[in-house]
Amino acid sequence: MEFSEMLAALALKVRNQRDAIQTEEATKNAFIMPFISTILGYDVFNPLEVVPEFTADVGVKKGEKVDYAIMRDGEVQILIECKKSKEPLRIEHASQLFRYFAVTNARIAVLTNGETYQFYTDLDAPNRMDEKPFLVLDLMDIDETLIPELRKLTKDVFDLDSIINAAEELKYIGQIKRTIAAQFKDPQDEWIRFFTTRVYDGAFTQKVREQFTSLVTKATKQFLNDQVNDRLKTALGASTFSPAIGDAQAASITSQEVAEDDLERDTEIQTTLEELEGYQIVKAIACSEVKPQRVMHRDAKSYFAILLDDNNRKPIARLHFNGKKQKFLGVFDQDKVETRHPIESLDEIYLFAETIRGSVKTYQD
Repeated sequence: MEFSEMLAALALKVRNQRDAIQTEEATKNAFIMPFISTILGYDVFNPLEVVPEFTADVGVKKGEKVDYAIMRDGEVQILIECKKSKEPLRIEHASQLFRYFAVTNARIAVLTNGETYQFYTDLDAPNRMDEKPFLVLDLMDIDETLIPELRKLTKDVFDLDSIINAAEELKYIGQIKRTIAAQFKDPQDEWIRFFTTRVYDGAFTQKVREQFTSLVTKATKQFLNDQVNDRLKTALGASTFSPAIGDAQAASITSQEVAEDDLERDTEIQTTLEELEGYQIVKAIACSEVKPQRVMHRDAKSYFAILLDDNNRKPIARLHFNGKKQKFLGVFDQDKVETRHPIESLDEIYLFAETIRGSVKTYQD
């Protein structure tokens, strides 16, 4: 599995099991140990790499423990403090991390509840853990721009200098993005005033504030939707054109095949945003084997087909999303026999990455 696929698979596990997790120990076993093992790549059963219940005497605080210490060359590199799943993370939860950060060689501290991971370092003062994280990973809503930075913390490519150098920019960009997201969800007066005074010439009275609160909220949401739609159109633009077909390949196309293609195209089709998002996931998986412009799509009444070279004889996957309740992902074996798998969310498509790649490889061979 690719790094992003392993992250998506863990996110799916967390989403499916979070309601069954009731204690901190269960959170560690079900979510956090798999994160340390599969995502960061450290052996949780090797005390030379991962030390559970790590103890370091800190002044008068004797015998206090941090849940995990990740070691490299006999030195502590990362400290991890865990809280119960679904329990909101607060800086007050990090008291042990603050103390241990100052008396160990660790430059990275992590506070987590198994769903959200807050990464800290010492940007504000040397050997003193910052009060605000430089990176926040939310498995329920993964920010793909953070994946390359997260990968720098993994065992195979651990690059502390690069992490620290990028931490300040990550810290402020992350805080700005979270602030913008909060304003989109529940705009404050300063946000309302900022936009109102740029489009309205009158005084910013209470009545005007109330009027423009709904207008600014609606405008920001519409702007966000427009940006998403524009990105989808851009991403799919290359897929609207078939690759050039050589003379030999063109000669092999018969009128029967063209007729069959026409029959499969349906005139009463409604392509949904969810189908396009699913297509992008399958396309991203298949791009490890072929150029992205070769992965095409066709929509029909009963399913959304994803094809290699826009050829219905080269099916990669099918999205059966037209049902009112259950969604299905159709994948193909070497004989082009489709098997439908029920899925609850688009993230589950990543679980079939190897099968999808296998189909593409078959057509390449």
